[in-house]
Amino acid sequence: MPGFIARNNPFRTPEGQRLAILFAVVYFSQGMYHVADQTLTLTLKERLGMSAAQVGTFGTITLVPWVIKPLYGVISDGFPLFGRRRKSYFLITCALATIACLGLAMLGVPTYWSLAALILIMGLGFAFTDVLTDAMMVENGKPLGLTGAFQSVQWAAINVATIVVGVIGGYLAERRNLRAAFLVAACFPFIALVMGAAYIREIPARSQREELRETWRGIRNALRERTLWVASGFVFFWTFSPSIGIPLFYYQTDTLKFSQQFIGLLASLSAGAAIVGAAVYAPLSRRVSLHRVIVYSIGGGVIGTLAYLVYKNAASAIAIDTVFGGLGMIIQLAFLDLAAKACPKHAEGTFFALLMSVYNLGVQGSQVTGGYLYDYVGYTPLILISAAMTGLTWFLVPLVNIPEVERRARQSGPPPEMAPS
Repeated sequence: MPGFIARNNPFRTPEGQRLAILFAVVYFSQGMYHVADQTLTLTLKERLGMSAAQVGTFGTITLVPWVIKPLYGVISDGFPLFGRRRKSYFLITCALATIACLGLAMLGVPTYWSLAALILIMGLGFAFTDVLTDAMMVENGKPLGLTGAFQSVQWAAINVATIVVGVIGGYLAERRNLRAAFLVAACFPFIALVMGAAYIREIPARSQREELRETWRGIRNALRERTLWVASGFVFFWTFSPSIGIPLFYYQTDTLKFSQQFIGLLASLSAGAAIVGAAVYAPLSRRVSLHRVIVYSIGGGVIGTLAYLVYKNAASAIAIDTVFGGLGMIIQLAFLDLAAKACPKHAEGTFFALLMSVYNLGVQGSQVTGGYLYDYVGYTPLILISAAMTGLTWFLVPLVNIPEVERRARQSGPPPEMAPS
C-alpha cells in the first residue's frame, strides 16, 4: 500500500508538497467560512423576525464581494504591494477576515446592518484570499504540470470542511450560539494567515509600472486569442446544463418523503465520496491527457445523470448520491483544470477569477433553468433534458483544442518563486 501511494503521489518535489499543504489549509479555512451560516439564518429568522424573502435579500447583499472577484485578480496581478504580487495581499486579506469574524462575535445585540456590514467585510477577506490562492495555484501549477493535482487537494479540503461544518454548525445552531459560531469561524483565516507567512515564497516584483505593463500585455493578448474565448464558452455550456440539484430536493421531500435528517446524511455521503474523487483525480491528471479525461467525463456525466431515473427509494438514493458524488468531483476538477491551463501568463489571478465567474454564472443559470423545467415538465423529463444537454458538449470538444491548451501550459516557464530575480 505505501508503495502504491508513493507511485501515484503527484507531489514529489519539496515545492509541490509545500504548495499542496498551503492550498489544503487555505481551502479548508474557506470551507469553514460557512460554519456560522445555519446559526445566522436562525438569528435573522427568530431574533430579527425576517421572512424567507428578506433572508434571501440579506444573502444577496453579502454575496457582493464574491461577484467582483476578477477585480481582485487585476489588483494583485498589476499592482504589487510591498514588493510582492501575492503574499502581501494574502496576509492582509486573511487578517481582514479574522478581524471581521471577531467583530461579529463581539456584537452585543446584532442588527440587520451591523451584521450585513461585518459579513460584507468578512466576505471581502475570504473572496480576495480565494483569488490569490487560485492565482498561485495557476502560476505555479502550470509549469509543474500540477494544476489538476493542486485543485484536487483544494476540493478535497473544502469537502472535508463541508462535513465538519455540518456537525459543528448544526450543534451551534441547535444552541442558537451565534457568538461561538463566529469565534470558531475566526480561527481559520488566522490559521491561513500563519500558513501564508510561513509557506508563501515569492520573488520580489518589478516596479509597479513594469508589472502593470506586463499584466496589461497578458490581458490584451488573451482577449485577442481564440483559445480563452472558446474555453470560456465550453465551460459555460457544460455548467449551464439544466441542474437537477434543487428539483432533486423537492423530489426527495415531496415524492419520496425522505426526512430532512436522511437528506442531510445523503449530502454527507456525497461530500465524503467527493473527497475520494479528488484523491483519484490528483494522480489521474498527471497520467492521462486532459483531452481524454474531459471526453470520458462528458460520458460519465451523461450516465450519472440518467442514473437518477432509477432514484426511487433510500437504497438507490444512497448508492447514486455516493457514486455520483465521487464521479461528479472528478468531472468538475477536469473542467476546472482546463480553466486553469487556459489562463495567460502574468494575468493568472484576473483570468482564473473571470473563468470562475463564468463557471458560477453557468451553475446559477442551470439551477434556475432546472427549477423551471421541473415545475413545467416534471422530474423524469428534466433528467432526460439534462442528460441530452450534457451529451451535446461532446460536439464542442474539437473546437477547444485541449491538447494545444495543455502544450501552452507546459511551456509557460518556471514558477514565479523559482524564476531568477
